[in-house]
Amino acid sequence: MSKLLFEEETFKVIGACINVHKKLGSGFSETVYQQAIEKEFLQANIPFEQQKEVPIYYNGEPLNEFFTVDFLCYNHVLLDIKSVRGIQEHMTQQVLNYLKSSHIEIGMLINFGEQSLKWKRLVNTISINK
Repeated sequence: MSKLLFEEETFKVIGACINVHKKLGSGFSETVYQQAIEKEFLQANIPFEQQKEVPIYYNGEPLNEFFTVDFLCYNHVLLDIKSVRGIQEHMTQQVLNYLKSSHIEIGMLINFGEQSLKWKRLVNTISINK
């Protein structure tokens, strides 16, 4: 059985998000969950940068533009936080675009807006194939 890329790191991130969802439930704004996740990450010793500006690359060259991610954990796990009724395809596509236009390998789309926590783990296969 093959091992997932950054399996341990993403497992810890998901665990921290599950703890937040257990304590707060659904129904709050994304900013509330972001603040709670920050506290959970600190308690779990998960290295992170919040509201991290990430450069966008085109043909290997950085553009004068960037995007801002909710969290960048372990320098290679992008975290996009949502609080909506369901994960929509355009949300998944946005995280995939972030991964393709950066050098980040793993993206996590986390949704706190449902009765149980929902997440998607997305992989930048372009960076893996290099």
